[in-house]
This record gives sequence, C-alpha cells and structure tokens, in this order.
Amino acid sequence: MNASYLTILIAEDSPSDRMLLSTIVARQGHRVLSASDGLEAVALFESQRPQLVLMDALMPVMDGFEAARRIKAMAGDAMVPIIFLTSLSEDEALVRCLEAGGDDFLAKPYSRVILEAKINAMDRLRRLHQEVLQQRDQIARHNEYLLNEQQVAKAVFDKVAHSGCLGAGNIRYLQSPYALFNGDLLLAAFHPSGDMHVLLGDFTGHGLPAAIGAMPLADVFYRMTGKGHSLAEILHESNAKLRRILPRGVFCCATVLNISFRRQTVEFWGGGLPDGYILRKDGERLPLVSRHLPLGVLEPDRFHDGYEAHPLALGDRVFLLSDGVLEARNEHEQLFGEQRLLDVLDNGHPPAALFDEIQQALQRFHGEARDDVSLVEVTMVEDSAVNRPPLSQGEWRAGPEQWSARFDFRGRTLRDFYPLPYLLQLLLEVPGLRGQGGNLYSVLCELYTNALEHGVLGLDSGLKRDATGFSNYYRQRAERLDTLLDGCVSIGFETRREASGGRLTLTVEDSGAGFDAEAMLSHPHAAQGFSGRGMSLVRELSDQCSWSPDGRRVSVEFSWPAEA
Repeated sequence: MNASYLTILIAEDSPSDRMLLSTIVARQGHRVLSASDGLEAVALFESQRPQLVLMDALMPVMDGFEAARRIKAMAGDAMVPIIFLTSLSEDEALVRCLEAGGDDFLAKPYSRVILEAKINAMDRLRRLHQEVLQQRDQIARHNEYLLNEQQVAKAVFDKVAHSGCLGAGNIRYLQSPYALFNGDLLLAAFHPSGDMHVLLGDFTGHGLPAAIGAMPLADVFYRMTGKGHSLAEILHESNAKLRRILPRGVFCCATVLNISFRRQTVEFWGGGLPDGYILRKDGERLPLVSRHLPLGVLEPDRFHDGYEAHPLALGDRVFLLSDGVLEARNEHEQLFGEQRLLDVLDNGHPPAALFDEIQQALQRFHGEARDDVSLVEVTMVEDSAVNRPPLSQGEWRAGPEQWSARFDFRGRTLRDFYPLPYLLQLLLEVPGLRGQGGNLYSVLCELYTNALEHGVLGLDSGLKRDATGFSNYYRQRAERLDTLLDGCVSIGFETRREASGGRLTLTVEDSGAGFDAEAMLSHPHAAQGFSGRGMSLVRELSDQCSWSPDGRRVSVEFSWPAEA
C-alpha cells in the first residue's frame, strides 16, 4: 500500500545522487524539496515544513548530524521522520545518526524498492504518532473539563457537607481523601432540643462515584435534624432515599450518634463501619458495635433502626473511624488492623494527642492509603459550654396569634410516630414564639418523653442510677414500645394576646398511673445518676409550670413581649 502524498526534503551534496533520489520520490507521487547542504536543509524545513527528510550524513557547511538535531528541535512534538543517507558502515558512525535524531538508514547505492518501502513505513509511523498526539490532546481537554467539573462539584459539596457544627469545640476530626472527592462523609448538626447529631459515612468506592450519594444524604440529615426529627426517623428516611436513588451495589456504611448534653447520654446506631468506642476518662474502653446493614441496602420495610444508649460522664469521649484506618497495608500486604488501633487507644495518651498517635502509628507501619481515612472524636462537656446557633426562623411573616388545639396520640401511633417536629413547626407559626424554638422543643421533648416512658410505658426512672441500670432501662423501653397496643398521650396548645405581648399555655397529659409531683418537686436533690433531671429543666426553660395532683397532667407557660 502506497503512502499518502507527502512533502519530502532531500538533503544531499552530490548533484547526481540528489537528482536520482528526487526522480524516485517524485515518481511515487510526492512533492520534493532539495538542499545541497545542512544549512540549506534547515532553512527549507523552517519555511516549508515537510513531513519527511532524507538526510545525507556528510555534507559541507553543516553536516547532516547537526541539521537533524536542529530539524528535530523545530519539529517539537510533531514527528518528522529522518532517514539518513549514508555509506558509513562503522557502528560508531551509525550510532551518531541515531543520537542526532535519525529514525532509519538508507545505504548507498540507493534501491528504489527499499526507499519506497522505508518512506511508506515512516509515513505509517508518522501518522500513528500524529493520532497519538491528537488523542493525548483530546484526553487533556477532557481531563481539564472533568477537573473543572469536579472542582465546582466539590466546592458545592463541601459547603453542603460542612454546613453543620463540625467547628463545635467538643468535636475533633481528621479526613484524608484517597481521591479529590472524599468517599467518607462527616456531618454534625444541632437538634432543636440542644442535642448534637453526628453521622460518619463511607460510600462504596472512591472519588466522585463514591460521593454521589453524599449530597442527598447530607440534605436529609441537616433538614430532618433541624426540624427536630428523631434519630430513628432520620435513619429510616436516609436509608429509603439512598435505596431509591443509588445504583445497585452502591451503599453507605454509617455510624450515627445522638449526643445529649443535658441528659449526658449517647445514642448509637452502626451499620457496616468498624466499631466505634466510648473512651471513659478513667481509661475504660467500651466498644460500640456495628450491628446493622449499611444505609441503602435494605428495602424500607425491612430496615432496622434499633439503636443502643449509653451514659456519658463529663470528659468521656466517643471515637469513630472509617475502615480506611484498619485496611492500610504495608509492603508485605499486612493490614494495620484493629489490634494495632486498640494498642494506641489503650496506651494512655492524653486525649489531645490521640489523632497524632494514630497517624504516627500508621506511618511507622508504612501503611499505604488505599481508601479514604476518617477519624472523629466527640467529647461530653457541660451543656452550658456548648455554643449553639439560634434556630433558623425562616421567612419572617405574619402568623396566628390567638388559637388553641389538642392532639391525642394513642396505641400504635405512639409506637410508630414521633410528633414533636410537626408540633414544633406549628408553634413556630406564631410570630412571638419564633425566637424560642430551642426552649420550646426542649420542654416539649421532656414532657412528651416523660408522658410516654413513665406514664404510658410505666418505666421506672430510678433504673438509670448507674450504667447497668441505664442499659436495662432502654432495653425495657424498646420491648414495651414494640408491644404497645393501648395508652394515650394528649398535647394541647393555647395561644392568646395580652397587653404585654402574648402567652402560650402548653399541656401534656398521659393515661398512666401518675406520680406525686409535689414530693418530687420538694426534693430537688432526689435526682440520682442519669435520672430525675427533666422536671428541673422544664422549670428552668419555661416561665412557669405546674402539675396536677395526680401527676398525670402538666401545664407550662411561655410568654413573649409585644412588638415595638
């Protein structure tokens, strides 16, 4: 097969040889440029840019070696094959031709057949090189476009993912992405009750494919936490959304926490991530075992939201990690593993040095990062030390100021439905109450929880005097709630305008046996362990509160000033 028509430069100081070569090349259909020395050849190449050069090695003015070097330099990335015309036979002379940029040789005397074959071969090589350059440029353009897209997406993702309270003083974290996008997701946000929700997730894979579910998950987490939904509701909605939108085989291993600073408790749900740990300030280490499948795996009706609750004393820490730590490998393909991590955790390092010690242990192990790495530590602190932003008040608009409502929640509704987020949104429609969302929710949550747990379920708060009783309390709570068929909790609201502004009266009543409210209120120091704090909280956050003689009904009031 003949080569395509080319412009070929022939540099030969012998007029007869130059004429012979020009005739052979022209008869093959190529355009010919002729030069009698190397300097003339360089000038012709610069002005005409031929696709191939036949170069005599030994010429006057400038020899073929120097001319070849200059032509290759001017050609740049483009491939311009140079076939040396030479009668040289010594190995050293031929090596000089190659070092000067030569691609092939044609020995004298010239053979038409061999010359044609070499031109065809060099042309194929030239076109292949040209195609490679075009593909390289195309890949570079696509890569630049992809990087720009990823940078924009990452900027949006970072704003969404980090819009919570990761900057709170009691949170420390470390994230080391394997790719531009971190497949690990760390979210933290304050609940209207003042609790803190924390989610550590690890999506399947790395980079952008791994982060594809991060934004919808972050949206569910922040939106539902901000509105006051329970941990179980957030888990259900997160699983359902990821199951609906993610492709098959993509899911999110996750650990979700609810840290209550007022109650000094942590609620833990684990699905697929390595075990977390409660690190007691006295050195005790309590594992938080992942017992569920990852988010996005199960159909909504098969998803399990069961979580465990543990008491936390001031200074206790909750430590979570992604599997990138345990799966780091050394040069012998050994895993860093759980035991090496536990050795660091049990080594008695000061809390502030923990992350540094883990990083140093990984470096000593010569671990090669093959996954995204995330560490997070949340410390139990005094409730007053937590700096919470005010609840979002939304658009400031007119709302109802004089109205009343009553809600009765019975039987299975108490078991399957958590009404507080919806009731809070209703109350925040009242303009004067919009600045009290946190206190409203905290009081409403305390009263509803007491009515459900102690009134309807008949649980003994005294069980929570120690860690063992605390666990037993929440085990009984789950068992009784699962079998609940009867009982009622009623919640009533009445708002009214007053000369000084407005007032909300909130009442909560249950169908239980009641309790001696006066005896409880007359012994403020009766609270022991992790129980008995709720009534004090209600009195602290409201204008006034009172219990009915049988202890089954409580009435709480909030007021607000008239607008200027």
